[in-house]
Amino acid sequence: MRPRQEIAQPRHFSYCWLPSSVEGTWLKPYLQAVHLPHQEDENNQTLLLEIKQLTADTVIAAAPHEASLIFKLEPFTDSQPCHGEYLITRDDYAITITAGDYAGLLYGWFHLLRNIANPTGVKEITKERPAFTIRMINHWDNMDGSIERGYAGRSLFFADNKISYDETRLCQYARLLASVGINALTINNVNVHHHETNLIRQHLLPDVARIAAIFRRYAIQLFLSVNFAAPIETGDLATADPFDPQVVTWWQQRAEEIYQYIPDFGGYVVKADSEHRPGPFTYERTHADGANMLARSLAPYGGLLYWRCFVYNCQQKWYDRSTDRARAAWDHFAPQDGQFDDNVILQIKSGPMDFQVREPVSPLLGAMPHTNKVMELQITQEYTGQQIDLCWLVPQWKTILGFDTQPGRHDASIADILAGRCRQHSMRHSGVTAVVNTGDHPFWTGHPLAQANLYGYGRLIWDPEIDERLLAREWCKLTLSDSPKTVDTVSQMLLSSWLVYESYTAPLGVGWMVQPHHHYGPAVDGYEYDSWGTYHYANRYGLGVDRTQNSGTGYVKQYHPLNCQMYNNPNRCPQELILFFHHLKYRHVLPSGKTVIQHIYDSHFNGVAQVEDYIQKWAELAADKNIPEDLFHEVQERLNRQLNNAEAWRDQVNTYFYRKSGIHDSRNRKIYP
Repeated sequence: MRPRQEIAQPRHFSYCWLPSSVEGTWLKPYLQAVHLPHQEDENNQTLLLEIKQLTADTVIAAAPHEASLIFKLEPFTDSQPCHGEYLITRDDYAITITAGDYAGLLYGWFHLLRNIANPTGVKEITKERPAFTIRMINHWDNMDGSIERGYAGRSLFFADNKISYDETRLCQYARLLASVGINALTINNVNVHHHETNLIRQHLLPDVARIAAIFRRYAIQLFLSVNFAAPIETGDLATADPFDPQVVTWWQQRAEEIYQYIPDFGGYVVKADSEHRPGPFTYERTHADGANMLARSLAPYGGLLYWRCFVYNCQQKWYDRSTDRARAAWDHFAPQDGQFDDNVILQIKSGPMDFQVREPVSPLLGAMPHTNKVMELQITQEYTGQQIDLCWLVPQWKTILGFDTQPGRHDASIADILAGRCRQHSMRHSGVTAVVNTGDHPFWTGHPLAQANLYGYGRLIWDPEIDERLLAREWCKLTLSDSPKTVDTVSQMLLSSWLVYESYTAPLGVGWMVQPHHHYGPAVDGYEYDSWGTYHYANRYGLGVDRTQNSGTGYVKQYHPLNCQMYNNPNRCPQELILFFHHLKYRHVLPSGKTVIQHIYDSHFNGVAQVEDYIQKWAELAADKNIPEDLFHEVQERLNRQLNNAEAWRDQVNTYFYRKSGIHDSRNRKIYP
């Protein structure tokens, strides 16, 4: 590993929502003497380091009765064992954190820190367990140091096609992730190129193992994205056919080497037969054939194989109305339910397209009851403002998790399925993963307020029932200020920002309309005549995609019959998704009472007005000296850039549809002819 020069950065930013001190808080007296479990290992060292970096006065107590903070390893007998579960009890003299494993002790500790801003501290008794077993993030980092769809600087792991990292910063990053319950991560892009293919080769494994060790201290398991055609890319074989014995042996040898260096290695994430990536289709094999071959090389060591379901025809003819990208994931994978090995997990995007500001929930998440599944979200804001525009995604994610895949069952929401509560689904492994939004920027996420997306993701997949209003206020207090005005202002900005961003971009669920390739800013026809299957079909009469049962692509039939009926009927389809499922005339009257065209005009004018309001409200917080000056100015600068973007969207979208429809705005506002 080539050490990277440590980047000087303000302490506030590196700590994000974690405190840098406990002086003057309710927690300080409880840190005078700590009792640790009776084993000498790096877990105890991590817990002790956590405490001592907040206060230098802590001493080690030999016995629990001598301690003011007690960590106790003890299995729970009153419920099914759950990795990471913890119990906190508190009286006037001591706090005891009890857990059945080290991860639970760590999460219990971070629970204390999360409540440090609460004047009364933690409750006398608190017991928590994570809703989802898998709570993962995916980095899309390349070894040249770039980050695909990254908007927060360069990679934390790589530079100049080498493994290169600042160990101090990486330790802090592991702390941040563990503090919100993340328990797994990949460090490299799912689009695995030449240099990244070698991450599973022996000459790079010692460096990968050192990264794994950093995250292991914080109960986070390391995975790698791998190239399905790695045997060819490395020059070892002439084929990657999963049925070829040489290929099987090659992958078995790679697994054996990896586990020699990283005994607790998590496994692989694979993007295959997707957007020009190699896969089993080359050899006329199925997804199950390819996934199972790789999974069997990992199985002797307890490893898992994540197989992404982002598979579609990216060479579609723009005039071919019979091919519907939204159908692709279901059509490819649903017929193979039950054919995947027990350590294969299908990684399914939350929507059928690609992380748009508004999509229906992927029907594949409610299907395949005999196959392990995780849902893939996107914390990085590829289509939601790229960490220039403020867009807090927790309300979107809560909407997705709450979607009822089988109305009437009462245990078939997306959250129920992925948490293992749906009796119809039999899965050994399930949960949530997300493409993360971090890099080496001093603020970690570029836009300082985008930290709330990373924080919110972790907290939400620990407890999907958490109230987003409380979560927004919690993050503000921990990260920015406990001033009531600041907390009220910023939390309201966060809570409204998703709908504000939606209002000035693509209308009513139709999606896209972005600049090709980099995906920031408006280009209404940017992808309309391209091969990616991302069309709005606007003409002089109307717009939208007909995905209905009879006259359209039939996509609605992939849902439960009651959901199919809802989406199929324009009078029952949720207004915010109506153009995803229906091609409507501009004068069609929506449930709101507005016509489609008037909704487009109004929403785009209103979106700009709300961004102007954000700028004014943020300016009023200049007097809060708890907000560091450079953070304040960074947010201010990005809000101004957001206004420029919102105005561009408003003017281009409104002019485009005025020219198409010839229908005037009923309020006679400025629309360029």
